[in-house]
Amino acid sequence: MASPIEGQARPIRLADIAKAAGVSHGTASNVFSRPEVVRAEVRERVKAVAEAMGYAGPDPKGRLLRAGKVNAIGVGTTEPLSYFFEDPFARVMMAGISEACDATGAGIALVSAANQEKLAWNIQSALVDGFILFCIEGGSRLVELTRERRLPFVALELGFHDETISAIGVDNIAGGRLAARHLAELGHRRFAVLSLTLGEDRTGFVTPEMVRSAVYTGTRDRLAGYFEELSRFGVDTTKIPIFETENEEKSTRAGLEAIFAGGELPTAILAMSDRMAMIAIEWLTARGLKVPQDVSVVGFDGVPDGALCDPPLTTIAQPITEIGRRAARMILDHDGTVRRETMGVELVVRASTGPAPKG
Repeated sequence: MASPIEGQARPIRLADIAKAAGVSHGTASNVFSRPEVVRAEVRERVKAVAEAMGYAGPDPKGRLLRAGKVNAIGVGTTEPLSYFFEDPFARVMMAGISEACDATGAGIALVSAANQEKLAWNIQSALVDGFILFCIEGGSRLVELTRERRLPFVALELGFHDETISAIGVDNIAGGRLAARHLAELGHRRFAVLSLTLGEDRTGFVTPEMVRSAVYTGTRDRLAGYFEELSRFGVDTTKIPIFETENEEKSTRAGLEAIFAGGELPTAILAMSDRMAMIAIEWLTARGLKVPQDVSVVGFDGVPDGALCDPPLTTIAQPITEIGRRAARMILDHDGTVRRETMGVELVVRASTGPAPKG
């Protein structure tokens, strides 16, 4: 009989093994999936035939797909794969996701790509039951691609807002207020903001119009919290420089260089992530500026690394691990309901903030 593809042998199937071993298809299947229900001599005969014919066993992907569940969660981002390991926020979040998956024996697939073409392929081909999305830069595209899979997904609401999808986030306005109030009560009146992404594919100083038209509501809400509180202390927020970064070293350092290039220098920096805040402390120290005697710095996240930097970082702490656990449970226990949760934050005061310098 001719093979399906000329010159290529047909793959050995379980039915071939059953026929060659003289057993039923069900018995052959049990040898590989439920060996304890098959007599030892039958098991050995079937395995010997399988080995002789080069059959390694049923394809687990096929079995899982037939069952309608693969017992794995995809965690997706448009950032490079290294983001999951290098970013302190992502590491803590992944710990929470892993904890929930460990409790049920579920697996995790990291889905990432540095360009849109590969991202589409990775989302479409991932063998998972649903997705947790790190909606940072490119969040709208990530959501669009995931919708096409028609699998459950939950957005970690780091700036993308859509009432029709499940999401877990924090009260960014409240967090911004806490950070700004803390610095204002210490006497600071000259501020600068190191901002997360407002839109896509840009960094640099931000205008009021850019803030109003921001794609990422999480970033806009943190700014709103900062400025609402500072206005209560008589600060002219229109004069506060805002530098949009990519939440990594290169753009954060560029922002600091631009902010401290001249004019009236800030005595306090509001950083929208602990990662940026820790880069700022290192940058300031390297230039002979003391933290907090010359410049106070407040972060936003509450990652463990912040307590270990020099000086230890004052921050707005999110319940990152719990967010990860809840996101995983939303996928593992999915029942078709759209769930949106907003969690609280708290101010953690450490040594990176102090009274405003005199003069």
